[in-house]
Amino acid sequence: MTRKIYIPADSCAIALGANDVATTLRSTLGTDFTFVRNGSRGLFWLEPLVEIDSDQGRIAYGPIRPGDIDDTFIQALRNAGEHPLCLGLTEDIPQLKCQQRLSFARLGIIDPLDIDDYIAHGGFDGLHKALSLSAQEIVDEVQTSGLRGRGGAAFPTGIKWQTVLSTEAPQKYIVCNADEGDSGTFADRLMMEGDPFCLIEGMIIAGLAVGADTGFIYLRSEYPRAATQLQKAIDIAYNKGLLGNRIAGSDQRFHLELRIGAEAYICGEETSLLRSLEGKRGMVSAKPPIPAICGLLEQPTIVNNVITLASVPFILVEGGEHYESFGLGRSRGSLAFQLAGNIQRGGLYEFAFGLSLRELVFDLAGGCRHGEARAIQIGGPLGAYLPESLWDTQLDYEAFAEIGAGIGHGGIVLFNDEVDLSQQARFAMEFCAAESCGKCTPCRIGSTRGVEVMDRIIARQSSEQHLTLLDDLCDTMELGSLCAMGSMTVIPVRSAKKHFPEDFHSEAKPHD
Repeated sequence: MTRKIYIPADSCAIALGANDVATTLRSTLGTDFTFVRNGSRGLFWLEPLVEIDSDQGRIAYGPIRPGDIDDTFIQALRNAGEHPLCLGLTEDIPQLKCQQRLSFARLGIIDPLDIDDYIAHGGFDGLHKALSLSAQEIVDEVQTSGLRGRGGAAFPTGIKWQTVLSTEAPQKYIVCNADEGDSGTFADRLMMEGDPFCLIEGMIIAGLAVGADTGFIYLRSEYPRAATQLQKAIDIAYNKGLLGNRIAGSDQRFHLELRIGAEAYICGEETSLLRSLEGKRGMVSAKPPIPAICGLLEQPTIVNNVITLASVPFILVEGGEHYESFGLGRSRGSLAFQLAGNIQRGGLYEFAFGLSLRELVFDLAGGCRHGEARAIQIGGPLGAYLPESLWDTQLDYEAFAEIGAGIGHGGIVLFNDEVDLSQQARFAMEFCAAESCGKCTPCRIGSTRGVEVMDRIIARQSSEQHLTLLDDLCDTMELGSLCAMGSMTVIPVRSAKKHFPEDFHSEAKPHD
């Protein structure tokens, strides 16, 4: 049997030259090895990461560039031996070994589109367990787990599912919000590209839990590779009898479609997403009614993001109590933290809630790549900017709420000492102005006025007067906006102003 070489086909790895590495190795090694294009392990600073099977386990080499593939490297690879770029056993890489991978247990290990490989690594065990339970028993397991939405709002998943289950209707739907658009976030993409059957399995289980036989994945158009992977995985699942009219040989049915969005950040908001899915303009709808009662096509609808749904198979296999044993307080299970920005070791880190921000960003990810760290933003473009004095805060929802911040989707961006926080506050307003659906005045007009006010503050024109005006504007946007787009735009603005006042109050700038 030929040995296997693993080269990621993840978007990040491809952008860093993984396809060229694969082509070069294929032409050099020929048929002596089987090449597997796996998903990324999430260790982006080591991409492209090449792995080879050995008697001890997989041996990793990285980062590998086509120019690194010389006779010395080929000899080392053939023997799974020593080389300056050899990292040893992949599972022993410190930043991977210490993680608690629950939802991402198969990431980088399996061939994403080999359904037999997925099954060999425990895939669809959760579905088979769900098929032996009643709908209420499935929902009870999810409630016991303490799983909360991993898309940012952190609403208890079990409560949402119970609402849909308890609502009588001729038709119900499962909708996956795969419109991952927050800056510094990529966990959904990693899952869809590296373990797409896990998402599919989670959606089928959700359908069994609430009596829905139809599901949709609403994917952002900026993820073309994820779209390709998902569609192929859906087709394979149909051919394998795991989607369709008799899933896994049972009398249950579940049909799944992939739909592509149109580059609108606002469609990450669930009511806008549902309108877009119906073929309408993506605009926010007032609540109530909530989608769990009156959602897609006015029918009860579960709207969960990728990681929420992909966490469900693990919960069904191991049990809700086991999942609940990870984390602390009301933050149970694990979260895939995504580290980006000016950082040494960016990538995906899955841990149970409770680690501190400082431990994650500095002890594990190595801190700034250039310069000294000054600010950390967590929770996407509408997240708070945190100073050094708050970096010891534990990563859990309630602890961050107490300091006026949120964890959101788990995206963390590190800024060095060159950052100007007044410019970042301006960016928040500019982002809202560009991405607002335009339905409500506080968001549509408030963000536009916010950019103008920030421009005057940055130019040091009557700064105190305009800082007061900025406070009033933030109050209006927070209290008057129809959805979180407008009300949360004030979070990065206020946090920048509060924690980094020197960037807002310096002396007037000299004229050119």
